[in-house]
Amino acid sequence: MKTYRAKPNELEQRWYIVDAAGVPLGRTAGKVARILQGKNKPTYTPHVDTGDFVVVINAAKVVLTGSKLTDKKYYRHTGWIGGLVTKSAQEMLDSKPNELIKIAVKGMLPKTTLGRAMLRKMKVHEGPCPEHGYEAQKAEVLDLNK
Repeated sequence: MKTYRAKPNELEQRWYIVDAAGVPLGRTAGKVARILQGKNKPTYTPHVDTGDFVVVINAAKVVLTGSKLTDKKYYRHTGWIGGLVTKSAQEMLDSKPNELIKIAVKGMLPKTTLGRAMLRKMKVHEGPCPEHGYEAQKAEVLDLNK
């Protein structure tokens, strides 16, 4: 029996809506990364983007356990000398909760062009977004508390 290898033209991509309210950041990022990679499907192939689209809502209500709100730091550099900018997780959650989830998911995806293509299939919204505009895609609601 031969090993099945998925081809890009025979893939069916679905849409999922993930509610991040009250769920720890790592658990949210881990589940979203698995769906983006396509590891939840039997047709998973490492060298083909077999993943689905994910819409994350309520990003501002994600939970960080322990003392991560104050101890966890996020770094970026402006490009200038001495331009290292440091923000705590609490500051990131207050100012850019979308970036907090994007950074966590990006760290769990492959560091290749395929991983960057997977990350582009994720949309993040701060609030509940009842009119998020994804009705045409027939998005399924995915419960992370299971």
